[in-house]
Formats: sequence, structure tokens, C-alpha cells
Amino acid sequence: MLKAQINQSYPLHKLLPLHNKPFIRGGPTNYSSFSSYSPTTSTRKSNVTCVRSTSTAAGNIKAVAAPVVTTATTVKSVITIKPVILSALTANANNNNNVDAAAADGDSDLLALSILLEFVSNDLDANGNRKSVMVTATYKGLDIVNRVYKYEGNFDIPEDFGEIGAVYVENQLKRKMFFNTIALDNGVTFTCESWVQSKYDVKDKRIFFTDKSYLPSETPEALKSLRTEDLESLRGNGEGERKSYDRIYDYDVYNDLGDPDLDLSLARPVLGGKEYPLPRRCRTGRPMCTKDPLTESRTTDSFYVPCDEDFSQIKEIYFNARTLFALLHGVIPTLKAIFTDKDKGFPLFTSINKLYNEGVNIPPPDKDVEGALPRLIKKAIDAANAILKFETPETMDRDIFSWFRDEEFCRQMLAGLNPCSIQLVTEWPLMSKLDPKVYGPPESAITKEIVQEEIGGDMTFDEALAQKKLFMLDYHDLLLPYHVYTPTWDATDAWLWKLAKAHVVSHDSGYHQLVSHWLRAHGVTEPYIIATNRHLSQMHPIKRLLEPHFRYTMQINALARYSLINAGGIIESTFSPEITCMQLASDAYDQLWRFDNQALPADLISRGMAVEDQSAPHSLKLTIKDYPFANDGLLIYDAIKEWATSYVNYYYPQANLVESDEELQAWWNEIRTVGHADKKDEPWWPQLKSQDDLIGILSTIIWVASGHHSAVNFGQYDFAGYFPNRPSIARTKMPNEDPTDEEWQAFMKRPEDALLKCFPSQVQAVQVMAVLDVLSGHSPDEEYIGETIEPAWEAEPAIKAAFEEFQGKLNQLESIIDSRNNDPVLKNRNGAGLVPYELLKPYSDRGVTGRGVPNSISI
Repeated sequence: MLKAQINQSYPLHKLLPLHNKPFIRGGPTNYSSFSSYSPTTSTRKSNVTCVRSTSTAAGNIKAVAAPVVTTATTVKSVITIKPVILSALTANANNNNNVDAAAADGDSDLLALSILLEFVSNDLDANGNRKSVMVTATYKGLDIVNRVYKYEGNFDIPEDFGEIGAVYVENQLKRKMFFNTIALDNGVTFTCESWVQSKYDVKDKRIFFTDKSYLPSETPEALKSLRTEDLESLRGNGEGERKSYDRIYDYDVYNDLGDPDLDLSLARPVLGGKEYPLPRRCRTGRPMCTKDPLTESRTTDSFYVPCDEDFSQIKEIYFNARTLFALLHGVIPTLKAIFTDKDKGFPLFTSINKLYNEGVNIPPPDKDVEGALPRLIKKAIDAANAILKFETPETMDRDIFSWFRDEEFCRQMLAGLNPCSIQLVTEWPLMSKLDPKVYGPPESAITKEIVQEEIGGDMTFDEALAQKKLFMLDYHDLLLPYHVYTPTWDATDAWLWKLAKAHVVSHDSGYHQLVSHWLRAHGVTEPYIIATNRHLSQMHPIKRLLEPHFRYTMQINALARYSLINAGGIIESTFSPEITCMQLASDAYDQLWRFDNQALPADLISRGMAVEDQSAPHSLKLTIKDYPFANDGLLIYDAIKEWATSYVNYYYPQANLVESDEELQAWWNEIRTVGHADKKDEPWWPQLKSQDDLIGILSTIIWVASGHHSAVNFGQYDFAGYFPNRPSIARTKMPNEDPTDEEWQAFMKRPEDALLKCFPSQVQAVQVMAVLDVLSGHSPDEEYIGETIEPAWEAEPAIKAAFEEFQGKLNQLESIIDSRNNDPVLKNRNGAGLVPYELLKPYSDRGVTGRGVPNSISI
């Protein structure tokens, strides 16, 4: 016990000793009383100063007895917590009964239990020990307007305490709580946005830092060990199965897509490694399968993601990940049961149209599924049925015959769903890079003569090549097509051409879904998120810059591994590569993916779609001037880069600060050598030695998570919801490919039937349409790029000003893009029946809108 004279005017609780171990290990005893809202300053005589030792040994809490007069400021702390069940928020706003609010959310312990806070000073005391003060915060009610619970507590800060820099939090309730903020009425704010587990599940206290950002070298001395401690808690030891309450970020290969224990036909190779390269995913640590010790077992529960990546319990009811889960686990099994003949196609095109006009009768789903899918599930038509009815895609609504036209086929490669595959023909003849000993002669079957015939008399082939007029989709080395078809005037060849286009578009659909979309956005970004959490502290400015662009990505990726890209999942069942879908992604990663080509300007240059030109807008001259994806995308990319430039140069005014930042260097090293381990020896990885290096890396990551993903995701229903425009699979061979006499005569008699049989089956079509409907929608709480300033950015005037400039430029894009879409000169985005190009308009409304650029890969 402290043996010192006690002045009775000093509150007794201020003199109680701390536990004989530091707060992070043991229980607190320094509880503050509550007082009025306004801060008050009082002079109190005391000969005791309590300090918190950094040692874990017992007896290190010291008291120095000296007759001094100190002043203390009483500060109010307010914790805001998001309810996890929204029924609490539907309570009558005029009824402020705390008991009723607590009961509505199922929190019987809200009133009885509390939250313990220990605030830590930026400064050490004269003996080099950490200084801290404690407070117990208790439940004060539900703020219906702001949709948060409030906990409050008052505490006294000694005059010589210094600036508060961190807080330890112990959640004494019996379940996890989602902390929104901890705000002090002296202006100090902790933006938490994080789950804090119950002390009954996780013994260690949580650490939060204020909204002020610090490079590692600038960290206040008293916070350095806390900074290290917090990062170490996120890394784990690479062992054991992860639990839902864990916050561990670690790496693993894609060894959990197959399910050989359920059925050997569902066995799949491990992706990630020399044979099948792929970026790494988040480690879950589940037991291995009994029939294949290299494959991780699957579970009926959702796959683990670190708890701060799983926000499903606090989101609005229409959050797309939850909606997608309801679709995959409620509606899709029902559809498979209804369409008992999995190979049955649509007999007529009018049968396809009925999906939008009349819908499909299904058994009434449970209320959760019906509530999550209001656009798809219509009110029950009787006690035994409901209706699954699809919205009319805009392409069909504007021009139902547009998919028949060759010009529209070409236009969509510039302004459609997959505008990042078209490339300039730069060399002739076209040559495969595959081993000719295995795959035969490398020369393409597309000859100069074939191309010249299509050009006609407008120019010679050599002139077209020299003038950069020849473009192609080149999937040869990935998919090995082996026939050449060309447009023609006679009926038979014209129908063969239509069927050939269906095959090409189905290949492009598979490439789009697995490479342009999954690999180039979802797959490659997950290692960035893991490395960021393992190596960049909460208070690191680069962590705070990137965090909005990583929102929900790990959660949606885990859901994809669970039900979309897994063996027998939606993608394998409905897209052309079928069981080799993810091997296609692996091949593309191996052959084609380079980090340095993921920024939009570099991507365009690598495909021959632009060349550097300092006199041109964006310092690029486009090969095709009317290229909507490139024109709009460059506006966003340049705005991102300017924002990143201002941000980086503020925190790193000298180049040596980039090289000397050990957290930053460890982050970039781990992304290259662990997260993308199969590419670690590639020479094209950017170095990280200067501000420009960092600006380029950050701009690339932000562009991929925002602009690139938006361009290849949110138009899926508009362009592929009417599947004749973009069939996901070609189920039959070409009619002239070794046909029997009966097959050929059937084609000659009714070629439309051959096309319908080539299209997806009924069950494949409705599954894809339902999934694309959900994937194309924006949730009510979507966070769009440049829309909302982060608290840490607002705390620094220079960063706030830079963000406002960034925001202003993005706001201008709305009118710029509208004017482009209304310009009759721009034939690739304006014309009779054409869908305007809005995929890169920054802001949107909820639902299937086909526009809006979220901060992150959130669906």
C-alpha cells in the first residue's frame, strides 16, 4: 500500500494503488467518479503521483511522496458503440428508456456491466515510466438519431500528464462490441471502427491511438512500445485454427477450394506455388482433409476473416455480402431443385424474355432470404409459391437486338464489361508463346489474307498495321482456340459467325470473371490488406490512407471461396472453363500479371492502347480516341495520384524518410516476397526508395480497389443480365465441327435452335443472372471514392485541404461524363439504343445502377 499523508479534499479513489501488475495484464482499481459534462479545473493538494510502469514485474507501481500543489482537469469520455441488431434502432425515437433499448438489442448486460479505459500519455515521467489514468465508462442509453449506444465516464488529468496518445480498452460485457469512437471533451478523439472482444473471450486489452498520425521515427517515446505491441498482436504465430474473435492476419495458399472428403470429384489442386502460382489468401488454419492432406477441410460455417474485416452484424439489411449469402444459400439450391434437368436449354427466345416479364415460380423462401432479396423475390402468388423475377437489363431495355450487331460486339470491348483486354496488333504474323513441341506450330491461323479481305479496299493490311488500326482479343495461349471464322453475307456462314461470336464472348466472359475481375482486383488485393495490418500501425499515415480502400474485401473474398470459386460452386457450374476456372486465373497470373502494369496509364501502354505524350491530356495519347473506359478512368486515376502525391509529400518531405521507415519497408517487402511469393523474383517490382516510388505504388493499389474494380464489376447485370449478349458458357461445339449428318441437317433447318443450345442452360442462366444482380448493386452504406473525409485526415489541416481538392475534382467528373455521354461525336458512348458509359461516374444510388465508384472492393 502507498504510505503517504492523504489530504481529505482529494478524492479517495485517486489514492488507491493500481493492481500489482500493469493494466494490460491485470485488473484495474483506479475507478473515477462521474461529474458534470463541462471540463473543470481544480486545485488539489496532494503528495501522491501514481505512475504506470512498463515492466510486467510485480511491485513496479511507484508513488513519490512530496508536498506539492497540482491542478487536475476533469474530462468526460464518451464511447459510441454500434448496435449489432438493428431492431434496437427501430424503437420509438421518443421513448428514451434505456432498459427498453437494451432489451431490444438483446443486451441484458448493457446496464449492469461497464467498459474500462486506461488513457496513456505521450510523455514518460521523470523516471522513464509510462503515465496513465483510468476511468470506468457505464451505459448511458441509445442515441437513436446517430444509431449508437453511449457509454460515459469522467476522470481527472493531472497538470503534468501531457498529451493523451493512446488508450487501453477492456470490454467487461459478455460479448463483443463494435466501437465507433472514444471522444474526450478536451478535443482528443480515438476513431476506433473496430470490434472489441469480451474479456471473457480475449484476455488482452485492446489498444487504440488518437487520430493524430505518426511515422515510426516520430512516435512519442511513451507510445513506441504500444505501437509494437499492437502490431505483434495482429500477426499471430502461424499456428492453430483461427476463431471468429481473432484479429490475426496471416498468409496461406488457396488449398481450400476443393472438397475431396465430400466427393473425390471435388478434389482440386493447391493454387499458390511453383506449379500453380497465385496470390496468397488469409490463413484460416482449419484441419486438413482425410483424403488429401494437402487440402484444407471445408466447413458449414462462414470462413474465418479477422474480426475487424467482418462487419456483417452491424450493416444494413441489404448489405450485398449478406444478400449474396442469402442468395447462394437460400435461392440457388431452390433453383437447382426446380430445374431438375440441368442440361435443358431455352426452347425459344420468348422463353428467355419471360424471365423478366413473368418470372419463375419458386417455393416461398424464409423471411430472411425474402427480405435480403427484394428486387428478385416478389410477393408469394399463393401459399405454395413465390416469384423470382428479374429486372430488365438496360441493354435489353434500350435495344433487345443490339447483341446481334458486330459493331456492338466491338463497342463493348471499349465501353462494356471487360474493356481491359483489347490490345493493339503490333507484330505480324501473330505468334503463340507456347512450346511448339507440345502445342504445335506457333503461327496463328489468322493470316494476312483473311484480315485484308475484312479491311476491303479502304487501305492495305500493311497500312492498317502501320497506322495502328488493327486490334484483337488474344486468349490463344490461355484457351487455345483453333478455328477462324469471319463475317460473311450468305445465310449459313452468317449463322456460323453468330455462333462463333457466342463462343468468343463466352471465352471473354470467363476471362473477365476470373482474370479481369477476380484475379486483378479481388485476388491480388488480399495480400495488400494482410501486409498492411501486419506491418503498418494504426497510427501510420499510410495505413490510414489505404484503410478505406480495403473495406469488406477480405469478407467478400472469403464468401467467394466458400460458394463462388470453390469446386462445384457457381463459377465452375456456369462459366466456360468449368472445373479449370481457377487454374485459368493461375495461368493468367503466371503469364500476364505484373504489378507495374496495374496502374491505368501503364495498363493502357502495355496493351498498345496509349503512348506517352507530354503534350496530351494525362500525358498519354490514346490509340483509339473514343475509348470510354480509358477516357473516364484516366480522370479518376489522375485525381487519385494527385491526392496521393499531396499526402505522401506531407508526411515524407525528404526521400530518406521513405527508406528509413521500417514499417513501410517491411510492408512492401512482405507484399512482394510473401503475399505475392510466386512473383518475388520478378525484376519489374517497383523499388521503394523515394516519394515518387511510394506515390506510384499507392496510386496503383487505390486505383485497382476503386476504379478498376468498379469498371469490371458494377456493369455485370446491365451487360450480362440478358445472357444472349454475354453468355457465360458455350455448351456446344460449332455446328460445322465434325457434325453428323443429322446434326448438320438440324442446323440447316433451324439454326436458331443451335444458338439456343449453345447458350447456358435454364438453371445455369438463372443462377448467373441472380448472382450478377446482387454483384452489380450498391448497398445503402456504400462508401464512394472521395465522398467522406476520414477523421485522421481531417485532423491535419494540410491533408484536409488536399482531400477537399481531391473531392472537388471527383465532383466535377459527374458533369464531364454526362457531357461525354451526350456528345454525338463520341459514337462509342452515344447513339440509338446505346447504354451510356457510367461505370466510372464517382457517385451512385442504391440498387442495380450500373454506376458509382466505391472506395473498395466491397462486393
